[in-house]
Amino acid sequence: MDELTKTLHERFGHASFRPGQRDVIEDVLSGRDVLAMLPTGSGKSLCYQLPAYFLPGSVLIVSPLVSLMEDQVEQLRRRGEKRVVAFHSLLDAEEKWHALTSLPDFRFIYASPEMLQSETFLAALRRVRVSLFVVDEAHCISQWGYDFRPDFLKLGAVRHALGSPPCLALTATATPEVQEDIIRTLGMERARRHIYSVDRPNIALAVERCLSVEDKAARLAECAKRLRGPGIVYFSSRQWAEEMARRLAQNGAGRVAYYHAGMDGEQRLLVQQQFLYDELDIVCCTSAFGMGVDKGNVRFVLHFHMPAQLEAYVQEIGRAGRDGAPSLAVLFYADGDRAIAQAVAEAELPDSAALREWCRRLPEDAVRGGWRAAVDAGGFTDIQKRLLAYFLEWGQTAAPEQLTAAAKERLYERMAAAIEARRRWKRKKLREMEEWVHAFSCRRAAIVRAFGEEPADKPDACCDNCGLETDRFMTDGRRPEAAPVRPWREELWHMFFGGRRHDEAAK
Repeated sequence: MDELTKTLHERFGHASFRPGQRDVIEDVLSGRDVLAMLPTGSGKSLCYQLPAYFLPGSVLIVSPLVSLMEDQVEQLRRRGEKRVVAFHSLLDAEEKWHALTSLPDFRFIYASPEMLQSETFLAALRRVRVSLFVVDEAHCISQWGYDFRPDFLKLGAVRHALGSPPCLALTATATPEVQEDIIRTLGMERARRHIYSVDRPNIALAVERCLSVEDKAARLAECAKRLRGPGIVYFSSRQWAEEMARRLAQNGAGRVAYYHAGMDGEQRLLVQQQFLYDELDIVCCTSAFGMGVDKGNVRFVLHFHMPAQLEAYVQEIGRAGRDGAPSLAVLFYADGDRAIAQAVAEAELPDSAALREWCRRLPEDAVRGGWRAAVDAGGFTDIQKRLLAYFLEWGQTAAPEQLTAAAKERLYERMAAAIEARRRWKRKKLREMEEWVHAFSCRRAAIVRAFGEEPADKPDACCDNCGLETDRFMTDGRRPEAAPVRPWREELWHMFFGGRRHDEAAK
């Protein structure tokens, strides 16, 4: 047994590597830059976690979500790893200070891209020997990626400031266009590329046409009740996620909860943990759920609303069947779904009239606080603020209070043109998604071609257009009785004190 396999067994409890893992790890250990596109559920985190036990110094992992970081930290700690820390916005000042003072002692350092904009944090990192710079969910770097995050664009400069350590960029969904953006932004021109198929042969694909929204809700309720679980159901709105969770529970679909970004952090964590530990059968959620939820036995993923682009759809259905067992993905479609998807996709873009008025008011809203103050005072959503900040940082040099009326007009025209280009791109991706929904040819082949691949052999359970029989995914057994999900404070109290009353527990 070689050293890599021995460490894989001793540290992670696995007897062998999954496809792609060993090749990526060997290139990482040789000091090369690496771009790795591995399917969802293929064990991408191992590609940096295992090398950390051979490399000197620390591994810095940039991750887009707090839940994703915390999940990785928890998994490492369960395996006995104590030298791990995560930096994000939810840490209080005292926790940050203690971690910063001992930063070189950590083997794994997780950080959000926003945290890497802190000069204090960067100064602490410069005292650390960073042996590997990891960018997780690297498609967020590209403005053509479905989950674009402008702060990811600054990671190339951050890497340079840390002495340009070897870089590993990881993603499950990146078209050739997005791959080139990742390489360019991170300065990885000589990177080894390990690009594996996005195809998940064990996930059968289907689209069901419905006559109306209520018809769709009825079909969803029927499938959720009969399908072998556990499962995830995706919605475009928080309201629908909550409403259908209530309906499914009442309809005998088992133990059902909802999850979206409007919930308290503690409530979201509770639902996530209950799902991970098989205390829930179904989670009705928005796209906020799924990333970082490492659950192998998800048997179905249903979409009540059509995603705005194929990359997002592939990422979400990839949460099914991580254990390799047969699983099912069904998208329910009704007239009007395209308009909903377009509205959701374009909600991140500022309205042209609002943008013009904001430019006209400069610098009054800035209060001489610079561009960040000006954007914050503009009445935009958080997503719109990040996008505007990106457009401003890349090409705007004068302070807002220094702009003449003519300069403000030029600023508006430049930003309006950039926003319109992004709007056209979003509509193009939506057309591609809708074409996939209405296609009569093999759905699996269309997905792999969208990612620059050629289709391989079809599995027996391929897609509805290839004659899929969904009965094989159904169960005749009864689900556990649905129980209401308690408020998080009550649930935590129950976990610690059981059925005792407050006054008894206080004794």
